[in-house]
Amino acid sequence: MARGNFNELLWFLAVAEERSFTKAAAKLGIAQSTLSHAIKQLEARMGLRLLARTTRSVATTEAGERLRQSMAPRIAEIEADIEAVMAYRDKPAGTVRITLSDHAMESVVWPKLAPMLRDFPDIRVELNIDNGFRNIVEEGFDAGVRLGESVEKDMVAVRIGPDWRLVAIGSPDYFRRHSPPRHPQELMQHNCINRRQSRTGGLYAWEFEKDGEEVRVRVDGQLTFNTSEAMVDAALEGYGIAYVPESLVGTHIASGRLQLILNNWSPKFAGYFLYYPTRRQNLPAFSVLVDALRNRVPTA
Repeated sequence: MARGNFNELLWFLAVAEERSFTKAAAKLGIAQSTLSHAIKQLEARMGLRLLARTTRSVATTEAGERLRQSMAPRIAEIEADIEAVMAYRDKPAGTVRITLSDHAMESVVWPKLAPMLRDFPDIRVELNIDNGFRNIVEEGFDAGVRLGESVEKDMVAVRIGPDWRLVAIGSPDYFRRHSPPRHPQELMQHNCINRRQSRTGGLYAWEFEKDGEEVRVRVDGQLTFNTSEAMVDAALEGYGIAYVPESLVGTHIASGRLQLILNNWSPKFAGYFLYYPTRRQNLPAFSVLVDALRNRVPTA
C-alpha cells in the first residue's frame, strides 16, 4: 500500500471498535460524512473491503478484522510512548482509561480519586462502568479493577481496598409478612432480588459459608437487576431479600430501614485490586493514579 493519509487508518480503527459510524464520528469530533468518505478512500486505495455496512450496524470483514487486530496494539504502544515523553513536562499529564464495576467505583475508587484530580489538573481519567470482565489490552484500557480472586496472573496487581462481604438484607415490612430464613437454603422459599451477571448473562448464585460449610443458592423472585444500587432500592421498598455489598447498606441497617439476616453465613471476599500490563507502570500520570488508589490499611 502506498503511503497515504494515516488518519484514515486511525479513523477505520475507531469505526471498527465502535461498530458505528455515528459513534466513531462523535468520538473523533468529525462529521459522519467526512468519516464515511475517508473509509471509502482507504478501501479503494487498499483494494479491499474492510467494513460490512447495513442500515443498522457496521462490522469488520475478515480483512478488516485482521487489520484491526494488527493495528490496535501498535497504536496503543504509540500512545504509551507519547505519554512517556510527556514525563518531561513540569507536571504529570495524560489520560488514563479504567474499566470497573459500579460498586468498586463508589466504594473505593472515586473517594480516593477525587482529591488526586484536584491536585493534578493535567491528568484526565475516563471511568468505564461495567460489571463484566473486559480484556483491557484489546479494548484499549490502561487498567481495570476486579476482586483479587479474578485478576489474571500475567497482570501487575495492586490492592486498592480492604476485604469485604456480601450480606442478605430485607425491609422490616417484608419480614413482617415473611419469617426470616435461618439457613441459606430457606431463601428458596422467599421472594429474592436476583442479579444478572454481565460476563455470562446468567444469574448470580448466592454464596454462603459457615464453619467450613459452603452453600450456593440459586434464588428466585420477581425482580432481577445488574447493579447493586437498584437491588438495594427494591429491598427498601419491600420487594424481597437482596444480597449486596455490606458497605451499601450499613446506614440503612443502622437506621432500621433494612434488616440483616444470615449474618454468620456471609463470607469475606478478597478486596479490589487495580490490575494492568507491565508497560503502563512507568508513565508518570499512571503512577500518580496508582499511588492515590493504593490501599494504605493493613489487611488482617
